[in-house]
Amino acid sequence: MALFRIVILLLLLAAGACFAVYAVTGRARYKRLGIVILKWTLIGAFGFFAVLAVQRFG
Repeated sequence: MALFRIVILLLLLAAGACFAVYAVTGRARYKRLGIVILKWTLIGAFGFFAVLAVQRFG
């Protein structure tokens, strides 16, 4: 469980780094990459916590 939380945190940091690089360089490629990383990180996190909720209440 701690491993999944660490992976989610690292992916959020990677998305933040992409947005920071976009802010410095202005290249839209980094913004798109940050959005993709953020989208899939949130989907994975919601799925992970939904499984935890189902196990706890089910």
